[in-house]
Amino acid sequence: MREPSLPGTSLQRACRLLVAFCALHLSATLLYYLAGSALGPPRSPEPPPRRPPPANASQPLSRQTPPTDARPRPRPQPASPSPALPLPPGPCPEPSPLLVGALRVEFSQPVNLEEVARINPEVKDGGRFAPKDCKALQKVAIIIPFRNREEHLKYWLYYLHPILQRQQLDYGVYVINQDGEEEFNRAKLLNIGFTEALKEYDYDCFVFSDVDLIPMDDRNTYKCYSQPRHLSVSMDKFGFRLPYNQYFGGVSALSKEQFTKINGFPNNYWGWGGEDDDIYNRLVFKGMGISRPDAVIGKCRMIRHSRDRKNEPNPERFDRIAHTRETMGSDGLNSLSYKVLRTDKYPLYTKITVDIGSPNS
Repeated sequence: MREPSLPGTSLQRACRLLVAFCALHLSATLLYYLAGSALGPPRSPEPPPRRPPPANASQPLSRQTPPTDARPRPRPQPASPSPALPLPPGPCPEPSPLLVGALRVEFSQPVNLEEVARINPEVKDGGRFAPKDCKALQKVAIIIPFRNREEHLKYWLYYLHPILQRQQLDYGVYVINQDGEEEFNRAKLLNIGFTEALKEYDYDCFVFSDVDLIPMDDRNTYKCYSQPRHLSVSMDKFGFRLPYNQYFGGVSALSKEQFTKINGFPNNYWGWGGEDDDIYNRLVFKGMGISRPDAVIGKCRMIRHSRDRKNEPNPERFDRIAHTRETMGSDGLNSLSYKVLRTDKYPLYTKITVDIGSPNS
Protein backbone atom coordinates (compact mmCIF):
# COMPACT_ATOMS: atom_id res chain seq x y z
CA MET A 1 0.00 0.00 0.00
CA ARG A 2 1.39 3.42 -1.11
CA GLU A 3 2.13 5.97 1.52
CA PRO A 4 0.30 9.29 1.35
CA SER A 5 2.43 12.21 0.35
CA LEU A 6 3.42 14.50 3.06
CA PRO A 7 1.72 17.91 3.21
CA GLY A 8 5.06 19.58 3.61
CA THR A 9 6.23 18.27 0.37
CA SER A 10 3.39 19.85 -1.69
CA LEU A 11 3.76 23.11 0.12
CA GLN A 12 7.43 23.24 -0.69
CA ARG A 13 6.69 22.73 -4.40
CA ALA A 14 4.21 25.58 -4.34
CA CYS A 15 6.62 27.87 -2.62
CA ARG A 16 9.29 27.10 -5.17
CA LEU A 17 6.93 27.93 -7.99
CA LEU A 18 5.90 31.19 -6.34
CA VAL A 19 9.50 32.19 -5.77
CA ALA A 20 10.33 31.48 -9.41
CA PHE A 21 7.35 33.58 -10.66
CA CYS A 22 8.27 36.52 -8.44
CA ALA A 23 11.87 36.39 -9.61
CA LEU A 24 10.73 36.41 -13.22
CA HIS A 25 8.36 39.35 -12.63
CA LEU A 26 11.05 41.28 -10.81
CA SER A 27 13.49 40.74 -13.63
CA ALA A 28 10.98 42.00 -16.18
CA THR A 29 10.19 45.06 -14.09
CA LEU A 30 13.91 45.79 -13.69
CA LEU A 31 14.48 45.53 -17.42
CA TYR A 32 11.57 47.90 -18.19
CA TYR A 33 12.88 50.45 -15.71
CA LEU A 34 16.40 50.28 -17.10
CA ALA A 35 15.10 50.78 -20.65
CA GLY A 36 12.96 53.76 -19.63
CA SER A 37 15.87 55.47 -17.87
CA ALA A 38 17.97 55.24 -21.02
CA LEU A 39 15.29 56.82 -23.21
CA GLY A 40 14.29 59.52 -20.72
CA PRO A 41 10.98 60.08 -19.06
CA PRO A 42 7.86 59.85 -21.16
CA ARG A 43 6.97 63.23 -22.82
CA SER A 44 3.48 64.61 -23.00
CA PRO A 45 2.37 66.31 -26.26
CA GLU A 46 3.22 70.04 -26.36
CA PRO A 47 0.27 72.44 -26.44
CA PRO A 48 0.02 74.79 -29.49
CA PRO A 49 1.73 78.20 -29.00
CA ARG A 50 -0.56 80.82 -27.59
CA ARG A 51 -0.95 84.15 -29.42
CA PRO A 52 -0.44 87.26 -27.37
CA PRO A 53 -3.76 88.79 -26.40
CA PRO A 54 -4.74 91.96 -28.32
CA ALA A 55 -4.46 95.29 -26.62
CA ASN A 56 -8.18 95.46 -26.10
CA ALA A 57 -8.56 91.85 -25.01
CA SER A 58 -10.80 92.95 -22.20
CA GLN A 59 -13.53 93.69 -24.72
CA PRO A 60 -15.81 90.97 -26.00
CA LEU A 61 -14.51 89.32 -29.12
CA SER A 62 -17.27 90.77 -31.31
CA ARG A 63 -16.37 94.30 -30.23
CA GLN A 64 -12.62 94.12 -30.56
CA THR A 65 -11.12 96.70 -32.94
CA PRO A 66 -8.01 96.10 -35.02
CA PRO A 67 -4.73 97.61 -33.85
CA THR A 68 -4.10 101.15 -35.03
CA ASP A 69 -1.29 100.05 -37.35
CA ALA A 70 -3.42 97.37 -39.00
CA ARG A 71 -5.03 98.17 -42.34
CA PRO A 72 -8.41 96.66 -43.02
CA ARG A 73 -8.46 94.39 -46.00
CA PRO A 74 -10.69 95.71 -48.78
CA ARG A 75 -13.67 93.58 -49.41
CA PRO A 76 -13.89 92.27 -52.95
CA GLN A 77 -16.43 94.31 -54.89
CA PRO A 78 -18.60 92.82 -57.57
CA ALA A 79 -17.47 93.85 -61.04
CA SER A 80 -19.61 96.75 -62.20
CA PRO A 81 -20.70 96.71 -65.83
CA SER A 82 -18.88 99.09 -68.16
CA PRO A 83 -20.86 102.26 -68.86
CA ALA A 84 -22.62 102.07 -72.17
CA LEU A 85 -21.22 104.41 -74.81
CA PRO A 86 -23.73 106.97 -76.08
CA LEU A 87 -25.17 106.03 -79.41
CA PRO A 88 -24.40 108.42 -82.29
CA PRO A 89 -27.37 110.53 -83.30
CA GLY A 90 -29.53 109.20 -86.08
CA PRO A 91 -30.11 110.98 -89.38
CA CYS A 92 -32.19 114.15 -89.31
CA PRO A 93 -35.76 113.66 -90.54
CA GLU A 94 -36.72 114.93 -93.95
CA PRO A 95 -38.38 117.34 -94.18
CA SER A 96 -37.20 119.00 -91.00
CA PRO A 97 -39.94 119.22 -88.34
CA LEU A 98 -38.65 122.69 -87.40
CA LEU A 99 -39.77 124.42 -90.59
CA VAL A 100 -42.45 127.10 -90.32
CA GLY A 101 -43.17 127.82 -93.99
CA ALA A 102 -43.78 131.34 -95.33
CA LEU A 103 -41.74 134.15 -93.75
CA ARG A 104 -42.06 137.90 -93.55
CA VAL A 105 -38.96 139.54 -94.97
CA GLU A 106 -38.44 143.29 -94.51
CA PHE A 107 -35.44 145.57 -94.96
CA SER A 108 -36.68 148.68 -93.19
CA GLN A 109 -34.87 148.20 -89.87
CA PRO A 110 -31.06 148.27 -89.51
CA VAL A 111 -29.32 145.07 -88.41
CA ASN A 112 -26.75 144.78 -85.62
CA LEU A 113 -24.47 141.80 -86.13
CA GLU A 114 -23.66 141.52 -82.42
CA GLU A 115 -27.35 141.04 -81.77
CA VAL A 116 -27.60 138.54 -84.61
CA ALA A 117 -24.76 136.52 -83.04
CA ARG A 118 -26.45 136.69 -79.62
CA ILE A 119 -29.73 135.25 -80.90
CA ASN A 120 -27.86 132.49 -82.79
CA PRO A 121 -25.66 131.04 -80.03
CA GLU A 122 -25.26 127.65 -81.73
CA VAL A 123 -23.49 129.21 -84.72
CA LYS A 124 -19.74 128.90 -84.20
CA ASP A 125 -16.92 131.16 -85.37
CA GLY A 126 -16.63 131.23 -89.13
CA GLY A 127 -20.38 130.75 -89.56
CA ARG A 128 -20.33 127.00 -88.83
CA PHE A 129 -23.31 125.05 -87.53
CA ALA A 130 -24.34 121.40 -87.21
CA PRO A 131 -27.46 120.05 -85.44
CA LYS A 132 -26.85 118.36 -82.08
CA ASP A 133 -29.81 116.00 -81.88
CA CYS A 134 -29.45 114.36 -85.29
CA LYS A 135 -26.95 113.88 -88.08
CA ALA A 136 -27.44 116.32 -90.97
CA LEU A 137 -28.21 114.68 -94.28
CA GLN A 138 -25.82 117.01 -96.13
CA LYS A 139 -22.74 119.12 -95.44
CA VAL A 140 -23.37 122.42 -97.21
CA ALA A 141 -21.02 125.29 -97.99
CA ILE A 142 -22.80 128.59 -98.69
CA ILE A 143 -20.66 130.62 -101.10
CA ILE A 144 -21.35 134.38 -101.46
CA PRO A 145 -19.46 136.49 -104.05
CA PHE A 146 -18.84 139.86 -102.44
CA ARG A 147 -17.49 143.37 -102.73
CA ASN A 148 -18.63 146.48 -100.83
CA ARG A 149 -22.00 145.06 -99.73
CA GLU A 150 -21.72 145.19 -95.93
CA GLU A 151 -25.32 146.30 -95.28
CA HIS A 152 -26.72 143.63 -97.59
CA LEU A 153 -24.59 141.00 -95.84
CA LYS A 154 -26.05 141.99 -92.46
CA TYR A 155 -29.60 141.31 -93.70
CA TRP A 156 -28.51 138.04 -95.28
CA LEU A 157 -26.94 136.82 -92.03
CA TYR A 158 -29.94 138.00 -89.99
CA TYR A 159 -32.46 136.02 -92.06
CA LEU A 160 -30.48 133.03 -93.32
CA HIS A 161 -28.87 131.69 -90.14
CA PRO A 162 -32.21 130.90 -88.44
CA ILE A 163 -33.54 129.40 -91.69
CA LEU A 164 -30.50 127.18 -92.24
CA GLN A 165 -30.58 125.97 -88.63
CA ARG A 166 -34.26 125.04 -88.90
CA GLN A 167 -33.40 123.13 -92.07
CA GLN A 168 -30.99 121.07 -89.89
CA LEU A 169 -28.02 121.44 -92.19
CA ASP A 170 -24.36 120.97 -91.35
CA TYR A 171 -23.26 124.21 -92.99
CA GLY A 172 -20.66 126.95 -93.21
CA VAL A 173 -20.93 130.48 -94.65
CA TYR A 174 -18.07 131.72 -96.88
CA VAL A 175 -17.98 135.32 -98.14
CA ILE A 176 -15.46 135.57 -101.00
CA ASN A 177 -14.38 139.20 -101.12
CA GLN A 178 -12.80 140.49 -104.35
CA ASP A 179 -9.94 142.84 -103.57
CA GLY A 180 -8.92 145.77 -105.76
CA GLU A 181 -10.80 147.88 -108.30
CA GLU A 182 -10.95 145.60 -111.32
CA GLU A 183 -14.21 144.53 -112.94
CA PHE A 184 -16.26 142.27 -110.70
CA ASN A 185 -16.08 138.57 -111.59
CA ARG A 186 -18.89 136.68 -109.86
CA ALA A 187 -18.29 133.24 -111.38
CA LYS A 188 -14.58 133.23 -110.61
CA LEU A 189 -15.28 134.15 -106.99
CA LEU A 190 -17.68 131.18 -106.81
CA ASN A 191 -14.94 128.86 -108.11
CA ILE A 192 -12.62 130.21 -105.43
CA GLY A 193 -15.26 129.68 -102.73
CA PHE A 194 -15.69 126.05 -103.80
CA THR A 195 -11.93 125.46 -103.69
CA GLU A 196 -11.28 127.22 -100.38
CA ALA A 197 -14.26 125.70 -98.54
CA LEU A 198 -13.07 122.18 -99.39
CA LYS A 199 -9.75 122.98 -97.73
CA GLU A 200 -11.59 123.39 -94.44
CA TYR A 201 -14.23 120.66 -94.48
CA ASP A 202 -15.47 117.77 -96.57
CA TYR A 203 -18.54 119.50 -97.95
CA ASP A 204 -20.69 117.51 -100.36
CA CYS A 205 -23.04 120.32 -101.41
CA PHE A 206 -22.45 123.93 -102.48
CA VAL A 207 -25.06 126.69 -102.51
CA PHE A 208 -24.00 129.74 -104.54
CA SER A 209 -25.97 132.78 -103.41
CA ASP A 210 -26.00 136.46 -104.24
CA VAL A 211 -25.78 138.53 -101.08
CA ASP A 212 -28.96 140.51 -101.81
CA LEU A 213 -31.41 137.58 -102.13
CA ILE A 214 -33.44 136.34 -99.14
CA PRO A 215 -35.81 133.32 -99.32
CA MET A 216 -39.37 133.96 -98.17
CA ASP A 217 -40.13 130.35 -97.22
CA ASP A 218 -37.88 128.08 -95.15
CA ARG A 219 -39.22 125.01 -96.99
CA ASN A 220 -36.97 126.13 -99.83
CA THR A 221 -34.13 124.02 -98.44
CA TYR A 222 -30.58 125.11 -99.23
CA LYS A 223 -29.32 121.64 -100.13
CA CYS A 224 -28.45 119.55 -103.17
CA TYR A 225 -30.61 117.16 -105.19
CA SER A 226 -30.05 114.48 -107.80
CA GLN A 227 -30.05 117.27 -110.40
CA PRO A 228 -28.62 120.79 -110.08
CA ARG A 229 -31.09 122.94 -108.13
CA HIS A 230 -32.20 126.47 -108.94
CA LEU A 231 -33.53 127.95 -105.68
CA SER A 232 -34.42 131.57 -106.50
CA VAL A 233 -37.18 130.79 -109.00
CA SER A 234 -39.77 133.35 -107.91
CA MET A 235 -38.14 136.73 -107.24
CA ASP A 236 -40.01 139.92 -106.46
CA LYS A 237 -37.70 141.65 -108.95
CA PHE A 238 -39.38 139.66 -111.75
CA GLY A 239 -42.90 139.80 -110.33
CA PHE A 240 -42.49 136.43 -108.56
CA ARG A 241 -42.10 134.46 -111.73
CA LEU A 242 -39.25 132.95 -113.71
CA PRO A 243 -37.94 135.48 -116.29
CA TYR A 244 -37.12 132.69 -118.79
CA ASN A 245 -36.86 128.91 -118.67
CA GLN A 246 -33.05 128.79 -118.91
CA TYR A 247 -32.54 131.25 -116.05
CA PHE A 248 -30.07 129.90 -113.47
CA GLY A 249 -29.02 133.09 -111.64
CA GLY A 250 -29.42 134.30 -108.08
CA VAL A 251 -29.22 131.21 -105.85
CA SER A 252 -28.32 127.71 -107.04
CA ALA A 253 -27.12 124.44 -105.51
CA LEU A 254 -24.76 121.84 -106.98
CA SER A 255 -23.22 118.77 -105.41
CA LYS A 256 -19.46 118.36 -105.48
CA GLU A 257 -19.79 115.73 -108.22
CA GLN A 258 -22.07 117.94 -110.35
CA PHE A 259 -19.77 120.93 -109.97
CA THR A 260 -16.61 119.08 -110.90
CA LYS A 261 -18.36 117.35 -113.83
CA ILE A 262 -18.87 120.73 -115.54
CA ASN A 263 -15.34 121.91 -114.62
CA GLY A 264 -16.84 124.51 -112.30
CA PHE A 265 -17.88 127.92 -113.57
CA PRO A 266 -16.21 130.06 -116.24
CA ASN A 267 -13.45 132.42 -115.12
CA ASN A 268 -13.59 134.88 -118.02
CA TYR A 269 -16.87 136.71 -117.40
CA TRP A 270 -15.79 140.15 -116.15
CA GLY A 271 -18.57 142.60 -115.29
CA TRP A 272 -22.31 141.94 -115.01
CA GLY A 273 -24.21 139.19 -116.79
CA GLY A 274 -23.70 136.09 -118.87
CA GLU A 275 -22.04 133.69 -116.43
CA ASP A 276 -25.32 132.12 -115.21
CA ASP A 277 -26.33 131.32 -118.79
CA ASP A 278 -22.89 129.80 -119.42
CA ILE A 279 -23.38 127.65 -116.33
CA TYR A 280 -26.78 126.52 -117.57
CA ASN A 281 -25.22 125.51 -120.90
CA ARG A 282 -22.51 123.53 -119.14
CA LEU A 283 -25.11 121.53 -117.21
CA VAL A 284 -27.10 120.76 -120.35
CA PHE A 285 -24.02 119.77 -122.33
CA LYS A 286 -23.11 117.29 -119.55
CA GLY A 287 -26.56 115.72 -119.68
CA MET A 288 -27.98 117.22 -116.51
CA GLY A 289 -31.33 118.90 -116.01
CA ILE A 290 -32.49 121.65 -113.65
CA SER A 291 -34.73 121.00 -110.64
CA ARG A 292 -36.72 123.79 -108.98
CA PRO A 293 -39.15 124.27 -106.09
CA ASP A 294 -42.61 125.49 -106.96
CA ALA A 295 -43.28 129.21 -107.35
CA VAL A 296 -44.74 129.56 -103.83
CA ILE A 297 -41.93 127.86 -101.90
CA GLY A 298 -39.31 129.41 -104.22
CA LYS A 299 -40.23 133.02 -103.46
CA CYS A 300 -37.34 135.41 -102.78
CA ARG A 301 -36.93 139.08 -102.01
CA MET A 302 -34.11 141.19 -103.37
CA ILE A 303 -32.60 144.11 -101.49
CA ARG A 304 -33.00 147.10 -103.79
CA HIS A 305 -29.76 148.81 -104.76
CA SER A 306 -28.13 150.66 -107.60
CA ARG A 307 -25.63 148.88 -109.84
CA ASP A 308 -22.16 148.63 -108.36
CA ARG A 309 -19.34 150.59 -109.86
CA LYS A 310 -17.02 148.32 -111.85
CA ASN A 311 -19.87 145.87 -112.43
CA GLU A 312 -21.26 147.28 -115.65
CA PRO A 313 -22.84 144.90 -118.19
CA ASN A 314 -20.28 142.75 -119.96
CA PRO A 315 -20.42 143.52 -123.71
CA GLU A 316 -18.73 140.21 -124.56
CA ARG A 317 -21.18 138.01 -122.67
CA PHE A 318 -23.34 136.96 -125.62
CA ASP A 319 -20.39 135.84 -127.70
CA ARG A 320 -18.94 133.88 -124.79
CA ILE A 321 -22.28 132.17 -124.08
CA ALA A 322 -22.43 131.06 -127.71
CA HIS A 323 -19.10 129.23 -127.34
CA THR A 324 -19.65 127.47 -124.02
CA ARG A 325 -19.27 124.00 -125.54
CA GLU A 326 -15.82 124.86 -126.91
CA THR A 327 -14.51 126.68 -123.82
CA MET A 328 -15.91 124.69 -120.87
CA GLY A 329 -13.16 122.07 -121.00
CA SER A 330 -10.36 124.61 -120.64
CA ASP A 331 -12.00 127.46 -118.70
CA GLY A 332 -13.00 126.58 -115.16
CA LEU A 333 -11.56 124.80 -112.13
CA ASN A 334 -8.63 123.51 -114.17
CA SER A 335 -7.57 127.06 -115.14
CA LEU A 336 -8.39 128.84 -111.87
CA SER A 337 -5.70 131.18 -110.55
CA TYR A 338 -5.91 133.57 -107.58
CA LYS A 339 -4.15 134.60 -104.41
CA VAL A 340 -5.66 134.57 -100.92
CA LEU A 341 -4.75 137.83 -99.19
CA ARG A 342 -6.51 137.30 -95.87
CA THR A 343 -8.93 134.94 -94.15
CA ASP A 344 -11.03 136.33 -91.29
CA LYS A 345 -13.19 134.17 -89.03
CA TYR A 346 -16.10 136.23 -87.75
CA PRO A 347 -18.81 134.93 -85.40
CA LEU A 348 -21.31 134.49 -88.27
CA TYR A 349 -19.20 133.92 -91.39
CA THR A 350 -15.77 133.36 -92.88
CA LYS A 351 -14.48 136.18 -95.07
CA ILE A 352 -11.81 135.28 -97.61
CA THR A 353 -10.26 138.28 -99.38
CA VAL A 354 -8.65 137.37 -102.70
CA ASP A 355 -6.73 138.88 -105.56
CA ILE A 356 -8.23 137.45 -108.76
CA GLY A 357 -6.16 139.40 -111.25
CA SER A 358 -7.63 141.40 -114.12
CA PRO A 359 -9.34 140.73 -117.46
CA ASN A 360 -5.99 141.12 -119.25
CA SER A 361 -3.94 138.90 -116.94
